[in-house]
Amino acid sequence: MSRLQLDQALVARARELAARAAAPVVDLAVTYTTVSVERATLRLAGLTGTDPVDGDGEVPWVNRVVDAVRDQVGLEHGVALPVWHALGSGGTLQDLAEQVGAGTARFTVPEGAAAERAREASRAAVGAGIARIDTNRARREELVATHGDPPRRPWIYLIVATGDIHEDIPQAQAAARAGADVIAVIRSTGQSLLDYVPEGATRTGYAGTYATQENFRLMRAALDDVSAELGRYVRLTNYASGLCMPEIAVLAGLERLDMMLNDAMYGILFRDINPHRTFVDQRFSRMVHARAGIIINTGEDNYLTTADAVDEAHTVTVSQLLNERLAHEAGLEDWQLGLGHAFEIDPAVPESFRLELAHALLARGLFPDAPLKWMPPTKHMTGDVFRGYLLDGFFNLAGALTGQGILLVGMMTEAVVTPWLSDRDLALRNVRYVLEAAGNLHEDFAPQPGGFIDRRAHTVLTEAVELLERIAAHPQGLIQAIADGTFGITKRSPDGGKGLDGVVRKAADHFDPATELLTREVSRA
Repeated sequence: MSRLQLDQALVARARELAARAAAPVVDLAVTYTTVSVERATLRLAGLTGTDPVDGDGEVPWVNRVVDAVRDQVGLEHGVALPVWHALGSGGTLQDLAEQVGAGTARFTVPEGAAAERAREASRAAVGAGIARIDTNRARREELVATHGDPPRRPWIYLIVATGDIHEDIPQAQAAARAGADVIAVIRSTGQSLLDYVPEGATRTGYAGTYATQENFRLMRAALDDVSAELGRYVRLTNYASGLCMPEIAVLAGLERLDMMLNDAMYGILFRDINPHRTFVDQRFSRMVHARAGIIINTGEDNYLTTADAVDEAHTVTVSQLLNERLAHEAGLEDWQLGLGHAFEIDPAVPESFRLELAHALLARGLFPDAPLKWMPPTKHMTGDVFRGYLLDGFFNLAGALTGQGILLVGMMTEAVVTPWLSDRDLALRNVRYVLEAAGNLHEDFAPQPGGFIDRRAHTVLTEAVELLERIAAHPQGLIQAIADGTFGITKRSPDGGKGLDGVVRKAADHFDPATELLTREVSRA
């Protein structure tokens, strides 16, 4: 594929600066733990279910146990030592959880030989959960080998979410039959702000369906069925973001999801979740994704819904570079980096399509081995469905010309109604027509060196490097940049937002078997 002739010295400088800007975030993530990281450890060890004594039965046992440990001995040592020390005399995690519910469980932090016994027991229990994730990764590879991948790139990515998992399933299968390669089940409104993961199959979501382990299992099984029917492996996506990011990442690994939305800054900027909480949680979640062979999708497209897509294009590039750095540090490989960008330039801007091509080609040139996720127009959809359908056609053509990896299907009824099945069908026809008609047109598309597209891409890259220099020069790097409103023109204080009370500085003897096992694996990669 023809690519821009980027200044490789400038590209190398950008990555060097991104590493410096991200360093304080990495230091933060290894220095602190969170309630969600500790709950994720218990989920890997097999603790499920909710406390039936709770008034509405919504509080999971993992929350109850972590809260009890925190109340009695604190979380600075981690949940594993006190929990598996309490289990030393026998019984299961479920038995211990019920004791917590009854108010009879007592936790202490063991020392010496007792601490070593608790470490070994917790390693074995958590290791069983990681082994299940390994089995699921191998199973995915077997199914892809059996059924095959989609016959062309980009993969067609379609959103399905009614609020009712049992309604989502037939819609997802119908979408796959109509050409979708990836099904994304978006979450119920507000789930990212719940500090617990709902349990079971749910039918009451709002503008989306709750992310639960059982919902994951049901949809994955349904897509396995339709994959066998169609002779191509259909991938499943959900959202590892919000206050329960580490736990949802674990559940995705346990139920063989294939992609997860997982951005370093989205929750901070657009859900007002505390930066410290987010950065600690995202590192753990990405370590799980790395082990599970899950492709992450980052959320840079969201910046362009609040900021101008031309003036702030360089902030998207900066975020992509930072997301890449943080992902690599957590063990993710390039083929797992669905870095986000979007077709959000106002169509009234002169040369808007050429500008879109420049931005898309810049992303493709910077990240040649990443399955970039290209997002359709939303901000400038007006309710005119004919204009919207045409805009989506231009978006699809840009994807074909610039070699995007994952193409989210745009809806002509965006900003009007929740799409009907017929809307999705028409949108899929649009994608199929453009991709099939364009074929390998990218082989013939070579922007002129020194021409409009080449110059615009170089300008954006230069502005990105200048911004990274300013970010890297500050001792707090990325954390300060967020406070300054660098991304999406949204300012978030390091000490503000939701979830800060769930962040705990690790003690010298803190022990987390999940991070230990995942880190050991990453270090060998």
